[in-house]
Amino acid sequence: MCLGIPAKIVKINGSIADVEIGGIERKASLDLLKEAKVDDYVILHAGFAIQKLDEEEAKETLRLLEEIGI
Repeated sequence: MCLGIPAKIVKINGSIADVEIGGIERKASLDLLKEAKVDDYVILHAGFAIQKLDEEEAKETLRLLEEIGI
């Protein structure tokens, strides 16, 4: 099973973004999502941003993941 996690873009340098997930920052490729910008929420899968997501949906998904212990 594959799982994509919502992440907020906090910085972009070329095609690499710094994203924040639950207070932890990591790098993500924007090669598959060229239109992404700072403060967007994206679905992060295997180090790639694969889809934009609205903030409300992202926060609800993160809440549910936390609730089930992921």
